[in-house]
Amino acid sequence: MAEASPGPARARPRAVTAVALAVVVAFGLLSRRFPLPGVFAEHVGDALYTVAAFCALALLWPAARGASLAWTALAASAAVEASQLLSWPWLQGLRSTRVGALMLGQGFQAADLFAYACGALGAWCVDGACARRGGVDGKFSGRVAPGPADRR
Repeated sequence: MAEASPGPARARPRAVTAVALAVVVAFGLLSRRFPLPGVFAEHVGDALYTVAAFCALALLWPAARGASLAWTALAASAAVEASQLLSWPWLQGLRSTRVGALMLGQGFQAADLFAYACGALGAWCVDGACARRGGVDGKFSGRVAPGPADRR
């Protein structure tokens, strides 16, 4: 006997995702302006960078699975970090601007990759929790395992 399929995921509400993105970006900028103490000073902003990428991807593909968004956000963040090893003149010129420095960073640091992974995992976990709880406005339900009534 075939198991019941949980069915397709409903899309995340774009308005809620846009607000989440704005909040994450604001906290990311604040983390640079008012650094936290110790190890958090540098890495909170890096983790939030990947959370912002997760939110931006969720805006573009609201019905995408959380795992896909997390892996894609992590890959994009790692690619930006790896690009810091390049010293092409046009790329250096872009990084010399305030926006370019915030978007593309300056100077490769391997520890940033761990912060990006933490950010991707955190975003995926929060996204999954929102999916299970019905989301902020009750519209996003995500994929849910079959309930007792479905098991016969």
